[in-house]
Amino acid sequence: MNIAIIGLGLIGGSMAKSIKHRTSHTVWGTDLDQETMMMARMCGAIDAPLTDDNLPECDLILIAIRPAAAVNWVAQHAAVISKKAIVVDLCGVKRTVVSAISPIAEANGFAYIGGHPMAGKERGGFTSATDNLYEGASMILTPDKRTDMQLLETLKSFFLDLGFAGLTFSDPEEHDRIIAYTSQLAHITSSAYIKSPEAQRRRGFSAGSFKDMTRVARLDEDMWTELFLADADYLTRELDILITHLNEYADALKQRDAEKLHALLRDGREKKAGAGGN
Repeated sequence: MNIAIIGLGLIGGSMAKSIKHRTSHTVWGTDLDQETMMMARMCGAIDAPLTDDNLPECDLILIAIRPAAAVNWVAQHAAVISKKAIVVDLCGVKRTVVSAISPIAEANGFAYIGGHPMAGKERGGFTSATDNLYEGASMILTPDKRTDMQLLETLKSFFLDLGFAGLTFSDPEEHDRIIAYTSQLAHITSSAYIKSPEAQRRRGFSAGSFKDMTRVARLDEDMWTELFLADADYLTRELDILITHLNEYADALKQRDAEKLHALLRDGREKKAGAGGN
């Protein structure tokens, strides 16, 4: 296949490197940063830049940029996308993106499906991209009434070839509701946790717990601001739930209530066991 990748940061760059490392597909890529483009070409992650001339030849188009930019890119290029092409956005929210791109795809006659690879790192950019980022990861897809089985079979074979463990099917509403808890809440919690004055005095006093809690505080505030605001309804609900539970622990400590604190800790341990190891 001829594959286009729009955005060669961590996600798009890792897609490019995985495709070239694991398959024989041709990859055409584009990124606003010219240094990234140079590195991608020199290391062989892309075969050539994506242009208006070769875009119509693409069989699969992967869009790995921020949500608003992804919508704008599709709107600007829809007329030259082949009617045989499959377009997949890789954005971290789905409602705002899918609701905007779906009618554009339908009007222009090409296939579109929302996607979200459940993999990442605390550091972004092409220099952090690897050809094994997606090994064992889940690829979320949001099919709709226009999605046929042949398209899903094509995408399943493609993503499994890149190392994904499997596909998870969802709809945009469910995706955004669950991601608010599993991803976005963790980033906000980490960002808030690192703001304690003790964080600057912790050397020699921190181990795995501190590292785990603060890893994702090293985030791209531009991207995450857009993701958080696009999912603000579900994210604020999860924040309210977390704050309620934190206040329960605070109250037990203030009251020196060992029985209540013990019960809260036991409940958390049991819920973790029930939720599984990951």
